[in-house]
Amino acid sequence: MELKNLHDIFLSCGRVSTDSRTLAGGELFFALKGENFDGNEYAVKALEAGASYAVVSESFSGEVPDVYRDRLVRVPDTLKALQALARYHRSTAFVDGRPLPVVALTGTSGKTTTKELIRAVLSVRHKVTATEGNLNNSIGVPLTLLKITPQTQIAVVEMGASHPGDIKELTSVALPTYGLITNVGKAHLLGFGSFEGVMKTKGELYDYLQRTADKAFLDMDNPYLRAMASERPDLLTIPYGLSFQNAEVLDTDENHPYLRMRFISDAGSKVELDTQLMGAYNASNVMAAIAVGKEFGVSLEEAVSAISAYVPSNSRSQLVRTGRNTLIVDVYNANPSSMNAALDNLEDMKARHKAVMLGDMLELGEDSLKEHSEIVRRVRSMGVEAFFVGSEFGRALAASDVLCGNAEVNASPDAAGECAIRHFSTSDDLAAWLAANPSEGRTVLVKGSRGMRMEKVVPQL
Repeated sequence: MELKNLHDIFLSCGRVSTDSRTLAGGELFFALKGENFDGNEYAVKALEAGASYAVVSESFSGEVPDVYRDRLVRVPDTLKALQALARYHRSTAFVDGRPLPVVALTGTSGKTTTKELIRAVLSVRHKVTATEGNLNNSIGVPLTLLKITPQTQIAVVEMGASHPGDIKELTSVALPTYGLITNVGKAHLLGFGSFEGVMKTKGELYDYLQRTADKAFLDMDNPYLRAMASERPDLLTIPYGLSFQNAEVLDTDENHPYLRMRFISDAGSKVELDTQLMGAYNASNVMAAIAVGKEFGVSLEEAVSAISAYVPSNSRSQLVRTGRNTLIVDVYNANPSSMNAALDNLEDMKARHKAVMLGDMLELGEDSLKEHSEIVRRVRSMGVEAFFVGSEFGRALAASDVLCGNAEVNASPDAAGECAIRHFSTSDDLAAWLAANPSEGRTVLVKGSRGMRMEKVVPQL
């Protein structure tokens, strides 16, 4: 089938689905294949559930009732067909006779928060279509693009990566006119192979923009990003950053724990921002959103108002007061860069009794023991009560010279201060221990990779 004909079918449906369990009726269903599933097996069920059409593999040989035969669209590869349809749909989108602006963003950490801040700022003046949640992979990016409507004035597309070439693939689908890398750090090293591999893959966004003569928003406070941009002398950049934008981070305390900032407007007046974001590391995310807003006609005052109203969700740097403890819940993901940033924030906070409950940082490959050991040493030097969860932290504790306790035995205090260290195999084990040993009066950082399910300890705090 010609791509235009597939696009016409999509327009007649209005929306797509890749999950037969969530159909509302009228969708164009794509039968995608994965390691553990084959969507072709559910194509007929999708049509029976109300899908208007189903895109299936050419090799699909399942039994199809006659009433549904004309509603099957056979293609060589259903994922590639989804991506091609999204690219075609994006290329047909115009605003005032010009191609739709698409802002693509990637980075080791902060992608989703930055995307949400950008969405909030741009929505002050524009109709924005943006990635929902973290649907930022080879399936999620096409699904975002296919939500573009004739009313859309700007699209904001988050792009994730865990292997070389991932960003190159996603830019070829989204065709961005602007790009932004939040940062580069040590994450998914199992897939990238090294930190240099991370920079090379994230830099594929800069490579695309350099080829198309489009613009990249560049964080001037980040030496790695500055270096990556300098390696691409033809890259057009829009600089931003704390010093570049006359901004500063204000002190926090127990009564005002959230990120606070002060700006100098173009008119020379002082503008203060009280966010609902935890940690000074979010300052760069705020600066990015303000810079993108300015490029699209949103004033500093309007951007500050929009950012102050934004409330983070999905367990990303959320402040939770339980009545017994104050929690910083950041359990959506973890890597050495984001873990150190979270520890920096805890260290800066003015609180009487601090504790950390940290789960393994996954997908670090050969660097895992080294990176987990560095976090253990960092926590030990802070002199805080520490609870580590997972086999990787277990290996690091066993390999270190730190006296490690378990659920029954506390570590001995030393010159670093009263610091009990405990290790648990799973978050369920820690939750059970906390149920039997209630904690009170503490400021606790709860963080770990998504697979560690560290949110399970929160009800016990």
